[in-house]
Amino acid sequence: MAILNAFEMLSKPPAELPSVAAVFGPDTTLRTWVISALSSDGDVTSFDGEAVRWSDLRDDLATASLFDFDGKRTIIIRDADKFVSNHRPELEKYAANPGESNRFVMEMTTLASNTKLYKAIAGDHLAVACSASTDKKLGITAANRRKFLCNYVAKRHGATLSGEAADALIEMLGEEIGMIETEIAKLALYKPPGETIDEPLVREVVAGWQGKTVWQITEAIATGNAAEALLQLDKLMSGGQRPIALLPQIAWSLRRLGMATAVVEHREREGRSVQLEDALASAGIHRPSDIQQSKAQLRGLGRARGKQLLPWLLDADLRLKGTHSADGRDRFLLEHLVLRLAKAAPQK
Repeated sequence: MAILNAFEMLSKPPAELPSVAAVFGPDTTLRTWVISALSSDGDVTSFDGEAVRWSDLRDDLATASLFDFDGKRTIIIRDADKFVSNHRPELEKYAANPGESNRFVMEMTTLASNTKLYKAIAGDHLAVACSASTDKKLGITAANRRKFLCNYVAKRHGATLSGEAADALIEMLGEEIGMIETEIAKLALYKPPGETIDEPLVREVVAGWQGKTVWQITEAIATGNAAEALLQLDKLMSGGQRPIALLPQIAWSLRRLGMATAVVEHREREGRSVQLEDALASAGIHRPSDIQQSKAQLRGLGRARGKQLLPWLLDADLRLKGTHSADGRDRFLLEHLVLRLAKAAPQK
């Protein structure tokens, strides 16, 4: 049938659901919603992919539901990464000639696109990529992510969400759909039915104590107070915030300081003078109070660290989505970044 991303599949499900489906990707909420959509028309049997073997599953795949005569029975393998690795030949054979009485769904965090199983499922059945990170190959863009939040997620809570508010949620919370849905559910309580949740409301409500704490972290980083920055960071992580969601919040103001530094460096290389206020305006900082605060933060950071803000933040983002995505390693990386950024500038 096809390779779809979860935004497409959930917004407009295929008219005919397949006999075999692979639901894969890092976002657990999207995987849960997709599996629910695939199994909504009949009886459901689930197996733990860490424990089940092919011999346990073979008879079930050949047996129709005894209780549901209208819809297909759905057999789901949860956390199927290990199961797929152990039984790849059997799964390839089944995908080539699946039974008609059941729908077979495998849920996993990854599925390599260069494997025979992936090609068989994507070619004849359905593969659904469950990620909120932009990916051209999978057709995941910032635009269709925004549309998904405004239409699918907001409507789950009877809410109306503006595009700017959706963008602000991504900026403040990161790309984890479950966390964003939780905040949309809260925001829905602030507006009567039919009224729109806008960006100012998002920034006012979602920030709360967490927003204040993020501000304290960035202020401590700018003044070289590593101990305070780590203390406030620990408060957020102890409260359930994950590093991959915290980094965009911390990076938001620091990125603008890095952009302002880059403007100053560029103008100086061209032999042109530049006022710091103009550089800050080019980076999107316009209010007089914000300009004064940002000037003080840049002085605290110093030119050398200001030049490194953008590459350091980009490196941390890539590592959190790759080599340091596991629990423990993600926290270590974020703490290391905070220490790196909060190193006191040398006294002149």
